[in-house]
Amino acid sequence: MFQFTEDCILGLTEIDQEHRELFALINKVADMLKNHYLPDRYEDIKDLLEELERYAEQHFANEEAYMESIRDPELILQRSQHVAFRDKIRDFSLKDIDDENMQREVLEGLMNYLAKWLYHHIIGSDIMIGKLPPLEEWMIRENPCEFTEEYRTGIELIDREHQNLFEIIDKANILVREQVDEESLDEIMEILAELKTYTELHFGDEEEYMESIGYEGLQAQKRAHTAFIGKVESISREEISQNPQEYMQSLVEFLLGWLINHILYTDKKIPMN
Repeated sequence: MFQFTEDCILGLTEIDQEHRELFALINKVADMLKNHYLPDRYEDIKDLLEELERYAEQHFANEEAYMESIRDPELILQRSQHVAFRDKIRDFSLKDIDDENMQREVLEGLMNYLAKWLYHHIIGSDIMIGKLPPLEEWMIRENPCEFTEEYRTGIELIDREHQNLFEIIDKANILVREQVDEESLDEIMEILAELKTYTELHFGDEEEYMESIGYEGLQAQKRAHTAFIGKVESISREEISQNPQEYMQSLVEFLLGWLINHILYTDKKIPMN
């Protein structure tokens, strides 16, 4: 059973309720996989996929409308992720579920995709909704990537590594200000590789510290860290090359926004030893 736990709650009544519905849908998939007494599941799978499509249309429309109303800086990235979800569900709808041998394969693929989506999207993206200042208020700073006193946790190692992360993101931000084009792709990929490597190092150090002090929020932190690394790993050169300037602009906004949110609302709760 997939449980809607406290670390998935945004504090937004309608969106939280719709997220609960998605948990219920994935548990429905899990129940269908456990039931070996119905050899032909064509109608059940067809109904489930149609329900997922209806859910996506309603939920994403509500979520995007709310984000637009508060000028949330993650809106552009969220929209692209929502499109990807709809496309994936449609891909499942096109599978040959008349074939009983394919039905289990479709259900297993759907289950794996939804499970990954639940935690990566809700914890990695949705958890930030409404928690960041509107885009105009933090991206118009002379240097939005400056590591200022407000981001200090008081834990020397963590603060030093956070500062290094800001500096890596600033390299991407400088490219955006100078206009990104096809010729910048090699440099972009180098920066992203550096970001992934250093982020993995930082998360490892941070988790080791939290474990050493018996911090009760360690598991929620690990899930957030895994979701962020997954996002960085999913960035492809091909996707960037389609519109490098626009893509990198939204990517910098996401990276910086996620880091600021994670420090202010999560890491600052970690007690000093």
